[in-house]
Formats: sequence, C-alpha cells, structure tokens
Amino acid sequence: MEPSRLRLAISLLRQLLKFHPKPFLIAVAGASVYAVCTVASSFGLGYVVDHVIIPRYQLNLIDRHTFLIASIIVVGIGLLRAVGVVIRRSYAGISHWSTSESLSTQLIRHVMSQPSRWHQRHMTGDLVARIGVDSDTAASVLGPLPFSTSVVLLVGLTSIWLVVIDVPLGLLAVTVIPLLFGLNLGYQRRIDRHFDSAQKALGDLSEAVHESFDGVMVVKAFGAEDREHVRLATISSKLKDARIRAVNARAIFEALVDGTPSLVNVSLIAYGAVRVRSGSLTIGELSSFIYLFTLLVFPLRIIGYLLSEIPHSSSGFKRVREILDEPLEPQPTVNLLPVGSKSAVEVRSASFSYADDSEPIFTDVTFTIPVGSIVAVVGETGSGKSTLLKMIAGLINARTGSVHVTEGGSALVFQEPFLFSGSLQFNLTLGKSLPITDIARALWASVSEEFVSELDNGIDTIVGERGISLSGGQRQRIALARAIASGRQTLLLDDTTSALDPTTESTVIDRLASLSETTTTIIVASRPTTIKIADYVLFIHSGVVHDLSTHDELMLTSTPYKNLMMSFEIDRKAS
Repeated sequence: MEPSRLRLAISLLRQLLKFHPKPFLIAVAGASVYAVCTVASSFGLGYVVDHVIIPRYQLNLIDRHTFLIASIIVVGIGLLRAVGVVIRRSYAGISHWSTSESLSTQLIRHVMSQPSRWHQRHMTGDLVARIGVDSDTAASVLGPLPFSTSVVLLVGLTSIWLVVIDVPLGLLAVTVIPLLFGLNLGYQRRIDRHFDSAQKALGDLSEAVHESFDGVMVVKAFGAEDREHVRLATISSKLKDARIRAVNARAIFEALVDGTPSLVNVSLIAYGAVRVRSGSLTIGELSSFIYLFTLLVFPLRIIGYLLSEIPHSSSGFKRVREILDEPLEPQPTVNLLPVGSKSAVEVRSASFSYADDSEPIFTDVTFTIPVGSIVAVVGETGSGKSTLLKMIAGLINARTGSVHVTEGGSALVFQEPFLFSGSLQFNLTLGKSLPITDIARALWASVSEEFVSELDNGIDTIVGERGISLSGGQRQRIALARAIASGRQTLLLDDTTSALDPTTESTVIDRLASLSETTTTIIVASRPTTIKIADYVLFIHSGVVHDLSTHDELMLTSTPYKNLMMSFEIDRKAS
C-alpha cells in the first residue's frame, strides 16, 4: 500500500476505533482464536489420516485409544474454532453498528446545534444522506477488520507450519501469498476513484429525491412529472455507471483471486505426490498441507475485501467529516427584558442584511411594543416583515443594535406551517406533558376545537407527513395552537392566518386578544380587516420601520401606507 494510502487507512481506523474499542478488541480476540484453531485443524486432519484412516485400510484395525485421541483433537479444535467465529462475527457487528450509530448521533447533534442560517446554506437531502448512508458507509470497514487482523496471524502461522511440514513444498505454497497481496493492492488502487464518485452520486441522488418528494404537490400542479423523471434518471445514471465500474473491477479481481490459488493448488498436489512417493511426506502430511493451503485462500480474500472497503469507508467518512469539521456558528442572541417590564419587545437601533456586502433590509430600527397588545406588521412584498419576526424570535441576529424580549419568550408560527407525521396531540405538545386544559385552551384560541372534535380520533388522529390529511387552513390553526400551548408570552405570526377566511381570521384575532393581559401578538398581515383590528401597526417601507401607530393615524399621515391599503382592498375585491 502506498504511504499516503497507508496513512489514510491508519488515520481512518484510529478515528473510528475511538468510539467503541472494547467490542472491536473482543472481536479481534475471537478472530485470533479462529486463526490458531484453523492452523491446528490441519494438524488434527493429518493425525486422523495417518493414525486412523490409513491403519484402518492397510491393517483393517482401529486402535480405540488412538481413535479417542483423534476425536478429542478434531472435536475440540472444531468447537474452539466455532466459538472464535461466533465471538468474531457478533462483536464485529456490534463494533460496526455501534460506531455507525455514534457517528450518526454526533452528526445529528452537530447539525442541530447550528443556527438556522447555516441550515439555509445546506440542502436537507444532502444532510440526510450524510447522517444515514455516509455514516453507515464510514463504519462499514469495521465489519471485516477483526477477521483481517487475524489473517495476519493466520498467514504467519500457516507459512511457518507449511515449511515445517515440507520445506520445498512449503516454499512453493508461500509464494502465492505475496502474489495475492499484489492483486489486492492493485485492485484497491483501481477501486478508489470508483467508490469516491459513487458515494458522491449517492449523496446527489438523495438530495434530489428529497427535494422532489418535498415538492411533490408543486410538481403535480405544474405537470412537471416528466421533467423530474428525467432529472432523477440522469443523476441515477451517474450512480449506476460508477457502481458498474466498481463491479467490473471487482469481477476481474475476484476471477484472478479465485484462479491463482487453484492453479497453485494443482501444482502442490502434483509435486506433493512426488514427495509422498519419495518418502519425504506421508499421505496425512500431504492431506494436512493441502487442507491448510485451501483454508488459507479464503482469509487472504478477506484482506482484499478489507482493502476494497477502506476507500469505500473513507469516502463516506470524508463526507461525514466535511460537516463535523464545520465550526459551530454562534447562535443568535436575544436579550431579556427585566421582570415586570411593561414592554414585550424593544428593538434598539437595529439593522439587518443577509450578507456584509448586500443591501440592508432595514436600518436603524427602533420601536417598543407594549405587553398585551396586538401589533400588525405591514409592508410591501420583500420589505422585510418575515425577517423582522425572525430577528425578534432569535433565529437571526441584528447586524447592529439589539433586540430585547420579555422573559416569557416568544413563539414564531411560520407562513408555511410544518406538522409532523404523528398525532395531533404530538404536534400540539412536541412530546411534552401538558395539561389537557392547556391543550383545550390552545385549540379554542386558534378556532380549531370544532374541526378537531369532528375527527374520528380527535387529538389522537394521525395527520400524515407534513399534515397532508388536513387542509391548509387547518394546518395553520394547528401550528398556531402549538405556539399558544407552548406558553410563550409573545406570539409571532408570520402571515399565519393567510389560508383562513376573513370571518375565521377575525375570530382568531379576537380570541388571541382575550387569552391573557400578558400575551402579546405580533402578526404579519395583508388583509385590511385584520390590520384594523390590531391595536398598533408597524409599517415597513423602503428599508425604514416606522414607529408604532394606529391604522387611522397612518392613513392620515403616511401616503405610502394609504396607497398600500388601497392596493390591498383592490386585491381583495378582485379575488
């Protein structure tokens, strides 16, 4: 193996074995017992042939004492060998799957510790592939490794024993060992690039499939099934081609590995017969010799399997490390207002842009929202309404200035509600133990109690992936109920009621207002009816966030706001 490849293999194994060294060492011990018993079994075979089988045919007698000894040798070695195999396979599997689980867990924790902006730069499908397929691939080398380590011991013991039985015949047999190693190394060099390209293609395919399934409704709505089929087929073809090249290389390798020992075995039998005729070997020793050589061939193939698995495992581990080596980015911070503060949110001289060299979304924003009020955030499309809510929620940091929220915290309900595939109760509580009164209160406030009660299983109803069994308005109301059930003092609604009819939306706003004197609601709104219900309006225009005002005041003092309200009315009448 080339020095760079050897260093790569050693580095890979050292990092993998840090996770669960104990089961690996037990597997190596079992493999060593197997190796010793494999060499010893050839001695047992020779003893049986020379002292039991040949006397039986030549002298027509069996010495019971000798037969008992032979039986004990054969059975004892067989049992020990079986125990070694069971230990090796069991603990090699434990080492493999435990390491795979630990890698996946470490990767999940790292990914979940990254802020939301980091996730926006990474495709979900690619992350899923690295956590699942790549983690498993990275640990796969630990499966054959214990057996492969015992092969080194087996080869050493076998080589010595073959030469001890008969020097000329032993030297001929031992010559096949470097030949097979040479084939293995050549195969490993060829297979490296195929595994790298195949692993990358597998990640690309997972990413594309996840994206396609995630947007299946959009694909169907626009009749883009054929385009998606072609796109996925193209990516699949790259994976197929890489796998085919790897299989072709492996087929050639296995043919050579199978053929070479067979040719050598024929030579050994022919030359061994000559040695038996000359009296240099007994029939039992030749039988032991051929048996041992035959047993040696399969373990040598395991070395080849290990060497082929190293680049495969290395490709997966490299993709895992690419994520783990990314430093944890600082989490956005939100300052807490002192206990008893009459303000729910205070934003002080804040500005925000998505990149240092990009145009700021808004600059020098300062406003204060009183506790218990309902505030409508109004602005044109792309003015930064959702960005402002994310900043208040602590999902992104202000570039300059600061954001302060009440100690009760905030809960953000996104414009596109996300529901898990479990029950309604799980979606409302996210696994927390909440009093049924709190759940009922949240359902009432979100105007969900009626349709939930009509479901066959009530709050125990399974909603399907992303809540597919519910309508858009129902999903929005369940997402809102989840935020209310969390008990946060500030509710941030990012156009959360857009799928509701005006009457239901008005009922939702009225019920939110009656929840508690300490519950503050900040809602991105585009319906004049909703905006008029709000206590205050936060108007965003041309990168400027105007201080809190009432709807009537803004209609009198702000021409851009008045024009925007008129456009909302026109859109509402047109729809």
